[in-house]
Amino acid sequence: MAEVGSGRSSTGSVAMGSSELRWVIQDEDYMDAEDDYEDLPQQMGLDSEEEENAEQRLIRTGPRIDSFDVEALEVPGAQKNDYDDITVGKKIVLAFQTLGVVYGDVGTSPLYTFSVMFNKSPIRGEEDVLGALSLVLYTLILISLIKYVLVVLWANDDGEGGTFALYSLICRYAKVSLLPNQLSSDSHVSSFRLKVPSPELERSLKIKEKLESSLTLKKLLLMLVLLGTSMVIANGVVTPAMSVMSAVGGLKVGIAGINQDYVVMISVAFLIILFSVQKFGTSKVGLAVGPALFLWFCSLGGIGIYNLIKYDRSVFRAFNPVHIYYFFKRNSTHAWLSLGGCLLCATGSEAMFADLCYFSVISVQLTFMFLVLPCLLLGYLGQAAYLMENLTMSDQVFFSSIPSGAFWPVFLIANIAALIASRAMTTATFSCIKQSTALGCFPRLKIIHTSRKFMGQIYIPVINWFLLVSCLVLVCRISSINEIGNAYGITELGVMMTTTILVTIIMLLIWQINIIIVLGFLVFFLGLELTFYSSVLWSMGDGSWVILVFGAILFLIMYIWNYGSKLKYETEVEQKMSMNLLRELGCNLGTIRAPGIGLLYNELAKGVPAIFGHFLTTLPGIHSMIIFVCIKYVPVPVVPQNERFLFRQVCPKSYHIFRCIARYGYKDVRKENHQTFEQLLIESLEKFIRREAQERSLESDGDDDMDFEDEASCSRVVVAPNGSFYSLGAPLLADYNCSDRTISEASTSAEVRPAHVPEPLVSDTEHSLERELSFIRKAKESGVVYLLGHGDIRARKDSWFIKKLVINYFYAFLRRNCRRGVANLSVPHSNLMQVNMTYMV
Repeated sequence: MAEVGSGRSSTGSVAMGSSELRWVIQDEDYMDAEDDYEDLPQQMGLDSEEEENAEQRLIRTGPRIDSFDVEALEVPGAQKNDYDDITVGKKIVLAFQTLGVVYGDVGTSPLYTFSVMFNKSPIRGEEDVLGALSLVLYTLILISLIKYVLVVLWANDDGEGGTFALYSLICRYAKVSLLPNQLSSDSHVSSFRLKVPSPELERSLKIKEKLESSLTLKKLLLMLVLLGTSMVIANGVVTPAMSVMSAVGGLKVGIAGINQDYVVMISVAFLIILFSVQKFGTSKVGLAVGPALFLWFCSLGGIGIYNLIKYDRSVFRAFNPVHIYYFFKRNSTHAWLSLGGCLLCATGSEAMFADLCYFSVISVQLTFMFLVLPCLLLGYLGQAAYLMENLTMSDQVFFSSIPSGAFWPVFLIANIAALIASRAMTTATFSCIKQSTALGCFPRLKIIHTSRKFMGQIYIPVINWFLLVSCLVLVCRISSINEIGNAYGITELGVMMTTTILVTIIMLLIWQINIIIVLGFLVFFLGLELTFYSSVLWSMGDGSWVILVFGAILFLIMYIWNYGSKLKYETEVEQKMSMNLLRELGCNLGTIRAPGIGLLYNELAKGVPAIFGHFLTTLPGIHSMIIFVCIKYVPVPVVPQNERFLFRQVCPKSYHIFRCIARYGYKDVRKENHQTFEQLLIESLEKFIRREAQERSLESDGDDDMDFEDEASCSRVVVAPNGSFYSLGAPLLADYNCSDRTISEASTSAEVRPAHVPEPLVSDTEHSLERELSFIRKAKESGVVYLLGHGDIRARKDSWFIKKLVINYFYAFLRRNCRRGVANLSVPHSNLMQVNMTYMV
């Protein structure tokens, strides 16, 4: 049930911008109190289940910061983006690193774009060269520059890019997630940065309402996101194969007698080296290879200028789009088939967005517009100028156009650039998988963070080696650049179309742009991409269909994981324990309370997990303090530390049972060990107890909030392992009366004070608060034990055959082989206790 490692989730209270206090009405929606008191109608109190109070509570709090209406960056103390406070010098370094991480893919496209295009549509004259060049220039400008650099990059989720970042952004403003663990208090996290659709914009509200009320639309949206994600991962396989084989293929120009078999063998060796150095991290590798990519772009521009001067400067006529019309008029079907090769000039565009978490938006935009794009345009213009006088040299046009004296230096730089380019989609794949794991759409895997400063820079060993094996199979199975290029187009277009649709939804729902602009964006770019897609699908019979099968398998893995996780959570919600049952168990089992704290990990954000009843009926004793810990993600990149924990009192005060929701964003990392986590949790609990005591004091208005004598009369004392006296309160969860006056509070010495003797000059409220805090400290001193409930699901016997196959075999296989929650806790086995439980769904 409680798989701890799956998600580091979600968040706590609202960050306060100043110390000025004010009075507010605390309502049910804010505190989510009704979720833990479902069996007691109209229950509002957090201190005791027995306080049936339907009135609203007047509490004192800081100035209200509505995270939906205020930008979090304007809130003092709110956590900012990693790149907000860095100096100008570091921004220049970041812009330099983007060359080695973000632009390697799009930067190496001149190696193969014209070769693949003219393989589909052979050159029959100079006009064909101009038409193909015009297609490339406008594809690069329209898709890479206008769509991605000027529009899509601004749809980032607090610096995070990629398909799942777009989905998370949508989930933040509309409840479209299929996993029903959302809490209304999640919306009070200050990392909810953008404004919610305003009530004045009826269109945005209607779209929001439609998305939230339609289960079909939610499923379609999720399937679209999973499809785009599977294409991103498949892209991580095709990109290295295409880039490396194209660069190594230059040997056939430089050395006579080199055939394709030698190219394949050398490419395999280079790919193994590439994936082996992936673990050294983005910052280190990006800074090391940045100079190499800078030399590569300078070489592209320099060779382009050389060819323009030497051969034919009339190719600048290709900026006139009329040549595209003439190209299609002369070649018709062949020109349409060449669109798949033309798209390769923009294949690295999605990597710019997916790798955005590694760098800032401005650094990516500036580097592209002032270095990458000019060098690419010069490179393509130079190749076209060379072809104007060498119409038969289209097979290896880039290497053939290099001046003879510079061939080997440029060949070396090209191969280094190809290896670097292969990392762009690999790092994008890592980022995308981490996001999908956080949102419950991918099995948990070991994630290594390669940078202490920037937590977005990660490395996933299993995925790295999986991509290597798949890439080697692709290279050895499909050794033709043209076939791999077609597969490349299939994966890239799948991601592009997904991004276009999701950005359109963001424009309508969040940006609230004029409907004419939104429809223009959707119709133009989706129509353009569908035209390209029709071309690559027509050539799918050449072997590139393998990549579609690969993407389909990834899609099924993610969908089955999400489907199984959703069923499991819904079943746990249905079978959660009621408060009445909890009290009945306490009366009948006779279980004793032992000193210490038990952290019961579970996935439920609401209610008492059924696994707790399993613990009660299995163990002869439970700890004097129980905390239900739920680690979950909210759809924000980062949760500020002061908003990490959200506490609720589950039972009456004397039971000492709490709920803690430890909330994390999908970029957050649990770097703390278990001791640090325990300390942070206990400190947050103490703050919660103090706040509740202040609220009770304000509500009582001078009257006693509770009968301390009655509470003291129901206390018992045991001796903790450290030798101190310890008050346990109720025997388990049972309400009972005892006539003897016993000791309610103890110190570390043998001297104790009877509970019924009032402390001089101390109010009852302060006395109660100190007793509670002392109880927590002594429970902590007695030790913390992690109680893990491992829940599995099985399909019922009367279920459909497909459901049995998916749940009992596929989903069960994924759960057995994914990373267990225990692995992420770093808890000694002596502090660990696990109970298994199987649910029938």
